[in-house]
Formats: sequence, structure tokens, C-alpha cells
Amino acid sequence: MTTGAAISLPTASIRVREGWRLHLGVLGLLAASILLIFHRDAWAMAEIWLGSSTYNHCLLIPPLIAWLVWQRQPELSRLTPAAWAPGLLLVAAGAGGWLLGEAGGVGLARHAGLVLMLQGAVVACLGKAVARGLAFPIFYAVFLIPAGDEIVPMMQTVTAEMCMVLLGLVGIPAHIEGIFITIPSGLFRVAEACAGVKFLVAMVALGALVANVCFLSWRRRILFMAASVVIPVLANGVRAWGTIYIAHLTNADFAGSFDHVVYGGIFFAIVIALLLAVGWPFFDRKVGDPWFDPAALQPIPESGSRTRLAGTAIAGLALAALPITWSAAVARAGEAHPPAVIAFPDVPGWTRVAGREGKPWQPHFAGADRIAIAHYRDASGRAVELAIAVFARQEEGKELVGFGQGAAGPDSGWTWIASAPPPPDGRADRIASLGTLREAATFYRVGGVVTGSEYRVKLETMKARLLGGPQQAVAVLVSAEAPAGSTNPRPVIDAFLAGLGPIAPLADRAAGL
Repeated sequence: MTTGAAISLPTASIRVREGWRLHLGVLGLLAASILLIFHRDAWAMAEIWLGSSTYNHCLLIPPLIAWLVWQRQPELSRLTPAAWAPGLLLVAAGAGGWLLGEAGGVGLARHAGLVLMLQGAVVACLGKAVARGLAFPIFYAVFLIPAGDEIVPMMQTVTAEMCMVLLGLVGIPAHIEGIFITIPSGLFRVAEACAGVKFLVAMVALGALVANVCFLSWRRRILFMAASVVIPVLANGVRAWGTIYIAHLTNADFAGSFDHVVYGGIFFAIVIALLLAVGWPFFDRKVGDPWFDPAALQPIPESGSRTRLAGTAIAGLALAALPITWSAAVARAGEAHPPAVIAFPDVPGWTRVAGREGKPWQPHFAGADRIAIAHYRDASGRAVELAIAVFARQEEGKELVGFGQGAAGPDSGWTWIASAPPPPDGRADRIASLGTLREAATFYRVGGVVTGSEYRVKLETMKARLLGGPQQAVAVLVSAEAPAGSTNPRPVIDAFLAGLGPIAPLADRAAGL
């Protein structure tokens, strides 16, 4: 009996090692195939990590995942990997998410879908027991997704409101309009870089890592994660207030240089150190504590089937390839080209003019196939601009709606201030540039619908790109500058819209429909 046990144990160990090599090899092939199929999105994510300081920390996520897996190696070696077909549901969900993102022109959804497909491949190829043992490393891959820019406008507003509260506490009179703060010594704008999103997304990734590595109690993990979200937001508000306060005491140039030095080199590190110092006494995971109980996850070793593993991998590859094949077929069916020149209409009561005096304005629609602007003037001298942007087909970097798209683009000299009462089937925005106020009414034409809702645009775009049909998308903007002595340009816009008539025929002619 003793001799038999001595022989069977090494034999079982050899079989486990061979099973791990086989399953890891198949997983590597499946993951590489998925990355090859979606190389455009994988490369786009890598470019974002390298090119945007907000997401530079994503470069650390792969080695951190490898380290987390290595930490669990002693427990993992006591598990037997086995293909698990239900894991393909994650691959299917990721493929569906990618297809929705491709259809709606949402890069975030495509990137999240790609990561979910890779996570599903791990679960399907290694099995339920191993996936449970690797639950956190698999989850931690979500921080590879470059997400956060979507909350920049909200964070700008929150930061501005916090600055107002703190300025009131120190007795500095201030007036706020959107993200602009005026104090006796000058005008300040809470810019995108000052919103604190860079700080927040990095702290959330760090907080999740610390919560898993240093805590066993779920209550303590949740509290630490909450602190990792709240503290960066509060700290960024204090930083922005400090910049304004220093500018009030000295000058704007000194305050700006101080902000870059302190925030970039010192402030972030101080906040991290304080957060870790506060959490340190409550760390309840000891060095050497097991990460999980292998016997609880897999009481009886599973017998892995090579046929089942091969079938699972092939099914995963087919699920991943299906959405990109469907998307390409729909795109070819709805392909069209807009006219070479946008023809602007004659509007009763208004005359086309070469241009106008004042601060120049033009909407920003990156990737538009056609974009043009026309200037009109009525008999009383009121001026208005009509701008039209046409997309033959929306895709990455060529979306009708998205960050920076619209009446006030980045680096345009114009900044969004607030929403205005929308016209029928449209939206209206107040924008400003160095004290000059302007309003822009925007109408989107896509999928046979005229709307001012960005969400409706995404929905109609998704329908056209999922089910087929015309792929063209058009933005029509009517904008006017506030007349002297007034802050309300809306009457000029409304008068022009009344003469212009329905938006749909104008948009369709511009798109060549």
C-alpha cells in the first residue's frame, strides 16, 4: 500500500503538470487569435495607454496581473484545469458588447468587449475551479480598459462647486458660471486637465489592488475602496482651490507653475501615502496567508478531456469572430458617398454673406467627410451661421457625437458653459470665448430620425449598423452671437429656424440621400 501510494502521487503530479501545460497552451492560442482578430482595438488601447497621461498606469496592469497569478501559484498547483463550456458565455457577452460598441461608435464598449472575451477565454479553457482561484486577477483586467474621460464634464462641475465653497470659507468673493469662476483678481476656468480624472482612475486601480492584497474582510475592502474614490475627488477640489487662492495672493503665472510642480510631483504621492497610512493599521491579511482553499474549490480532481478542450477553444474562437464578420457585411451593404460640395439653401428673409465680424466660430466634428459653414444676415443686420457636417459612415474617430464633438471643440477657443432650452427635435448649448457669448442649436440626422439627443443618435446608429440601412449621419447647427447689450442670442436663432424650415430635407440633401 505504501509503495503504491508513493508511485501514484508522483504520477498524479506529472499528469497535473501536463494538464496545465496543455490548457495554458490552448488558452495562449485562443487569446492570441482573439487579439489578432481585434488587433485594431488592441492597438488603439495600447496607443491610449502610451499617449494619454490619464491612462499611463494601464501599462502596469499586465505585470501586476502576472504577479497576482504568481502569488497564487502554490494553491493553483493543487488544482486540475478542465475546459468549462459555460465560460463561453463570457466570450459571447464580450462579443456582443463589442458589436454594440462597433454599431454605436463607442470605443469604450469595444475595448470592454475585447477584455471580456479574453477573460471568458481564461474561464472556458481553465475551468470553474481555476477561475474561482484566479477570480481577482481575472477581474483586475478591467483596469486595462481606458475609461474615465466620460466623466470629465461632471468632474469639472464638481471641482468648480468645491472651489466656490472653499473660496467662501476664506472670504474671497467669487461668481461661478458653469466651469468659469470669477474672483476680484481674475477669471479662472476649471479645464479638463484640472477635473482630477487622471488622479481618480489611477487611485481606483490602486485601491482595488490594495483591497485584495491587504484585506480579508469584505467590509474593510469596501470601506477602503470608498475612500479610494472619495479622497481623490476631495483632494482635487482642494488642489484647484489652492491654485486659485495662490493666484489671488500672487499672480496667475506663478499659481500655474506652482500647481504643475506640486500636483505633478508631490501632491499625488502625498495623497497616496496618507491613504495607505490610514489603512495600514486595519490590514488583516498576513504574509503567507493562503489566497484560497484548493480543496474547497475542487474536492475531487477533474479529468480533463482533450476533445472537450479543443471544442471549447474552437467555439470560443467562432464566437469572437462572429461580430466582426457581421459588422463588415453590414458596412459593405450600406456603403455610400456624400456629394463633393454641401449645397446651402436660400432662406426667406435672409441673405448669404461672405463672412462676419467678431470672434470666429466653427463647430468641431473630427473625422467628418464633409463640413462647411455659411453666413446669413437679415434686413435688420442680425447675423447667424449655418454649419453642416456629414459622415458617410461612422467608425472609430469618426463619430457624430462623442467627446469633443459639437459646437465647442477642444482647442477651438470656445468653451461649453451650459445647456439652453432646446428647440423642437434639437438641442441648444451656451458657449463662450473670452467674454463673448454664443448659442448654438444642434440637430442630428441619422437613421431617418432628427433629434438633439446624443443617446438617440447612438441608438439609431446602432440600429443602422446592426440591421443594415443607410449609414450616413449629419449634424446641422444654427448659431448666433449674443448682440451688444444682451446675453440672449436665441431670438435670432429662432427667426432663422422659422425661415429655414424642416431639418430633415436639408440634412438628406447634404448626405446625398
